[in-house]
Amino acid sequence: MNRYPVWKYAIILIVLLLGGLYTLPNFYGEAPAVQVSSGKATVKIDASMEDRVQQLLAGAGLKAEALSFDGNSVKARFATPDDQLKAKDALQHALVPDPNDPSYVVALNLLSSTPTWLSRLRAAPMYLGLDLRGGVHFMLQVDMQAALTKKADSLAGDIRTLMREKNVRHGGINREGQTVELLARDAQTLQSARNAIADQFPDLLLTDAQRGTDYVLTATLKPEAARKVQELALKQNITTLHNRINELGVSEPVIQQQGLDRIVVQLPGVQDTAKAKDILGRTATLEVRLVDESSDAHAAESGRGTVPFGSERYPDRNGQSLVVKKQVILTGENLTDAQPGFDSQTQEPTVNLTLDAKGSRIFRDVTRENVGKRMAIILFEKGKGEVVTAPVIRTEIGGGRVQISGRMTAMEATDTALLLRAGSLAAPMEIIEELTIGPTLGAENIAKGFHSVTWGFLVIVVFMCVYYMMFGVFSCLALGLNLLLLVAVLSMLQATLTLPGIAAMALALGMAIDSNVLINERVREELRNGASPQAAIHAGYDRAWATILDSNISTLIVGLALLAFGSGPVRGFAIVHCIGIMTSMFSAVFFSRGLVNFWYGRQKKLKSVAIGTVWRPEADAAVAKAR
Repeated sequence: MNRYPVWKYAIILIVLLLGGLYTLPNFYGEAPAVQVSSGKATVKIDASMEDRVQQLLAGAGLKAEALSFDGNSVKARFATPDDQLKAKDALQHALVPDPNDPSYVVALNLLSSTPTWLSRLRAAPMYLGLDLRGGVHFMLQVDMQAALTKKADSLAGDIRTLMREKNVRHGGINREGQTVELLARDAQTLQSARNAIADQFPDLLLTDAQRGTDYVLTATLKPEAARKVQELALKQNITTLHNRINELGVSEPVIQQQGLDRIVVQLPGVQDTAKAKDILGRTATLEVRLVDESSDAHAAESGRGTVPFGSERYPDRNGQSLVVKKQVILTGENLTDAQPGFDSQTQEPTVNLTLDAKGSRIFRDVTRENVGKRMAIILFEKGKGEVVTAPVIRTEIGGGRVQISGRMTAMEATDTALLLRAGSLAAPMEIIEELTIGPTLGAENIAKGFHSVTWGFLVIVVFMCVYYMMFGVFSCLALGLNLLLLVAVLSMLQATLTLPGIAAMALALGMAIDSNVLINERVREELRNGASPQAAIHAGYDRAWATILDSNISTLIVGLALLAFGSGPVRGFAIVHCIGIMTSMFSAVFFSRGLVNFWYGRQKKLKSVAIGTVWRPEADAAVAKAR
């Protein structure tokens, strides 16, 4: 009746082994480290950087406890924070001679001290939030004026296309600051242009004036439309940051608007702070422009002349200059996807772009009208443009699929695709505040949280053992397994534990022991009603299960609601709460019954069980009669 088959005990042993294995890394702590990663898409870290870092540290009289290269960065681990700070200063001085144009990012980090054999089993400690371990805090300033200028550039191109479709012969369309100017030679042309623009672009405020013999139509965004552009720019940048952080795999990031033009980014428990700063600091956007093929442009490329009016000069990846026209044909806003790949003929690494419907139409028209000319694809990163490739247009390109290459390595193609896939920024951003919050700041919170869980656990253990005797011991062992499994699951998921998460742990302990109290009282009730000990154990667990299931499901629904609609600390609480419910149902019912079955199930003629005092109705009646 009260015996588990071997396979159930096998499940318990496997769960115990896995729980202990994935909880173990949390006891090893972390060591101070310095991390060196690339500061530009064109600068790559390879294995030779590990030797260079080692030489620089040796020259500064420092020795790292461990030095590793993970494919994207070099990490050096040290014994003390003092050595960490000295190493950062030495590497920063040697690798970043110009702070305004850093080729490398040298950042402080904390690396897990987990042994290698555990790391190979994918066992890693939980992340701790800003309130417990610290992390990285960024304040980003969004350039709203640049967003309006970018919108004006887009409007100038759209108006130019509209005039061509309406067959309005104008004298030129130019952007001046955040306004668009259209020149007309006569009043009739001015009126035709005005009517067409007013019909297609209701958000524009149109004014006209006479300049000499010509007429000038000036288009500016209405105030409400300008505010909308700024709001959308902020929202798009927040979405882009979310996408980039998702590419980094950061758990529980905090990205929120502050004021009208600022964004706060908090990365609690982030392991790769240098890469996070690198990715967030990049403002990579893509622009497609036509190459200026004039003789003056060729002279400017070779340094023998000035750049023609209406054109700009940018370097390519070979260090040479290329003069391109200022008019932007396409931007990263027209991208729907970007993936690294290889050219089917040359096997050269490429980036394969997919354009939206508008971008596909524009790209088809531009390539049809400029066959034989060169088209430059420019990547803007940290305010500086670089020509990725400038191929000759051989034929019209339709279908919305574009392949770019330019003597890139496979890693460069992957990084470029990541930045473009993460989304283009609607407006440039600048990091105006950066804080690296050290672990000492949360030491008091960690101590208080640890003590609350520990003392709560010990008080429960004492009470259960005194009140329920042997069954109380089984309940406490199940409670210990619940805590073990909760930490193990959080570690396996690489979740971020915050102070609200510790509160959820304490709550999970209370809910888990509540299930065992229900079971123990049901067993007592069966014994009180005259059932045999074996029958009482069997009936107690079976009849308590329905109540335990109902109460846990109702509580789980609340936890899932908090998880779906909450954010920040509330979401962290909900994650631990939901996982705690799942682990408590396993430990309080399945595991505790396994212990009871193992202890009492082998005894066929069991006369009594140690479950505390059982008050029988006939005993109460006898006492009342004696009085």
